Amino acid sequence: MTKPVFHTADEVLAAVGTQLGTSDWLTITQDRVNRFADATDDHQWIHVDTERASASEFGGTIAHGFLSLSLASKFLPELVEIKFKHGLNYGIDKLRFPMPVKVGSRIRGGGEIVAAEKTKDGGVQATLRVVIEIENQSKPACVIDWLNRYYF
Repeated sequence: MTKPVFHTADEVLAAVGTQLGTSDWLTITQDRVNRFADATDDHQWIHVDTERASASEFGGTIAHGFLSLSLASKFLPELVEIKFKHGLNYGIDKLRFPMPVKVGSRIRGGGEIVAAEKTKDGGVQATLRVVIEIENQSKPACVIDWLNRYYF
């Protein structure tokens, strides 16, 4: 599937309900998890202590939920291109972590434009649902209703 490209506010407003396809797969490595732990000062053992985590219910280390969330910033440009003058990350309306991501797993992002409306300051606020899938798992790692503001 070719990713959609939107050039105007009206195109984004008309795109509600548009499925955005899926990104490429990304393998979650222990190095990535460790670097995220260092960046956030979150060194909980289930993320960084491979020996202790191997005896846990997960059988190994798992990625931080917020690492999965952060990777939405990597996946979204693979799903859609919006040709704006500038844009703002306005926040997250809803966020869930249904399943942990084991280190060594592959994940990818899928998306949909679930809402869009004009803002008082002349922009468009779009709600983009990004679902972070885990390869060969029935539940996603993360479901994000991400609010973005675009100015054309």
